[in-house]
Amino acid sequence: MADDRPDDRVADRAAGAGCVFCEIVAGDRPGEIVYADDVVVAFLDHIPLFPGHTLVVPRRHVVTLPDLADDEVGAFFRRVRVVADVVPTALDAEGTFVANNNVVSQSVAHLHVHVVPRRRGDGLRGFFWPRHRYADGEMASTGDLLRRAFATVSVDDAP
Repeated sequence: MADDRPDDRVADRAAGAGCVFCEIVAGDRPGEIVYADDVVVAFLDHIPLFPGHTLVVPRRHVVTLPDLADDEVGAFFRRVRVVADVVPTALDAEGTFVANNNVVSQSVAHLHVHVVPRRRGDGLRGFFWPRHRYADGEMASTGDLLRRAFATVSVDDAP
C-alpha cells in the first residue's frame, strides 16, 4: 500500500510527472475547476456523460484507490460526498452516479471519482454510455453554476 508514500509535494510532483490531472491540479493545464481545497481538486470532465460530469481527484498523485493512504481516504471521500450533494442541487438534477475505475477503463493514471448528474429517462443504462462534447460556452457556464453552489458549502459542515 502507500505506507512508504512521499510526504512532500516535490516528490509528489515527480511521481506525477506527465500526468494530465497533476497538471490541472498544479494550474499548468487548463481545466474547468469547480471546487478545490487542500485535499482535492474537482473539475468538469472535458467529454462528459452529461453537463456537470465532475471528476474529483486527490491533489497528491496516486494511481488507484488502493494507493490512497488510510489516513487520506476519509478526507477524500468526504469531499466526493459533498460534490455528490452539490452537483444535483446546482444543476437541477434528480441525483448522481458516483464511480471509480481502478486500472481497467481508467483513462488517466491518477485516482479520480466520477460524479455524474442523473435524471430519470436520461438514457444511461448499464456501464457503456456515450460521451458528448460541451457546446461552445456550455462548459464555462456549467462550471460557473457549480462554483457558485460550492461557494455556499463547507466540507466540514456537510451531511
